[in-house]
Amino acid sequence: MAKLIISLAQMNIALGDERKNALVMERWAVEAARRGSHLLVLPELWSTGYALDQSRELAAVLNTGMFTQMGTVAQQNKIALVGSILEKRGQEVSNSAPFFAPNGRMLGIYRKLHLFRLMDEDKWLQPGQSPLAMDLPWGNTALAICYDLRFPELFRRYAVEGARLIVIPAEWPLERVEHWRALLRARAIENQCYIVACNAAGQTGETVFGGHSMIIDPWGKTVVEGGEAPLLLTAEIEMDVVDEVRRRIPVFDDRRDDVY
Repeated sequence: MAKLIISLAQMNIALGDERKNALVMERWAVEAARRGSHLLVLPELWSTGYALDQSRELAAVLNTGMFTQMGTVAQQNKIALVGSILEKRGQEVSNSAPFFAPNGRMLGIYRKLHLFRLMDEDKWLQPGQSPLAMDLPWGNTALAICYDLRFPELFRRYAVEGARLIVIPAEWPLERVEHWRALLRARAIENQCYIVACNAAGQTGETVFGGHSMIIDPWGKTVVEGGEAPLLLTAEIEMDVVDEVRRRIPVFDDRRDDVY
């Protein structure tokens, strides 16, 4: 699949209100499918926001609750779907991003590796233990979540292992939105791959999130970028651009992995 149509659901998340957020997700999934999208990306913790003091009550076990709802929406709209939610694992809770195929099957789940102390994630959540990359019809696709963006080692590992597209659900605050924009572009340029990043927008609880969801191509060019208001962004990308850029500037052939 050389051409890929992607929609980014830049939501204003209602804190702790799963029903309200799910209705928005379902409505935008229908619209993304109407636009011909192959993939719909939701923000980080899209169903609850950072209601971490309620995390045990709001979290779902795999194959139940919001996991089931995401799979059903993917299947009903024949669209791949990814975004992070609270996952209950025994006594632990994780910030987890399941990836659903258009048939509703979960192809993998990524659990956020780097917990963000400024939002008290380290007090309420358990960090993930492994990266996730999947071979999909449009090419190798990897996942990261929000704060992971500040750790280029993870993205370089993905690229070296063949990632052509990296998806990042996020709740990145407006006050640091220029960090978000700069780091997304850097990750795309240095790893010569597409970066697909969906942020929340507007106020959730006490925090205003920055929007500016975007897709960056392997040259570092912005394919599409939202503003600071909630909206559904849609764009088409050409996966062949990855090969073109990697041929033109052979970064991976010139790496000194004997030294670093």
